Amino acid sequence: MKIQHQFTEVKSFYFLLMLLLCGGIFAQETSENSIAFSKSDSNLEWGPCPDFMPAGCNIAVLHGNPAEKNADIFFKVPANANIPTHTHTSAERMVLISGEMEVTYDGEQPQTLKEGSYAYGPANKPHSAKCGDSPCVLFIAFEDPVDAIPVEKD
Repeated sequence: MKIQHQFTEVKSFYFLLMLLLCGGIFAQETSENSIAFSKSDSNLEWGPCPDFMPAGCNIAVLHGNPAEKNADIFFKVPANANIPTHTHTSAERMVLISGEMEVTYDGEQPQTLKEGSYAYGPANKPHSAKCGDSPCVLFIAFEDPVDAIPVEKD
């Protein structure tokens, strides 16, 4: 009885080992390359922000297709720029790369982001922001396609 139990444990171990090895082999089969960017990388292609955003605002796509799920961008605004109240269809995960930015979500106290600060913004929640005395660059990861919808204040 004890021998049969040990044999079953050995079979289970080898089955698990084969499963992990095969999973590792399949997981490594990808044609996608890794990437790395800095805010001043010459390979970044900066484009304009939506018209309601402040003059000098630019966006660079870092990864993904902004018309599809899971795109990452850099969002850049000049010093002292006011970012009007807007929403996004997607939740957004942000890290301030440079500058200092005050972000205010409707119904909440303003939050000051400093370089390296992380912030999460819920989907469809109106918010505004103001960049401090030096230009701001914000990394934003969108779960759904990238958009920015202006909100008219009463």
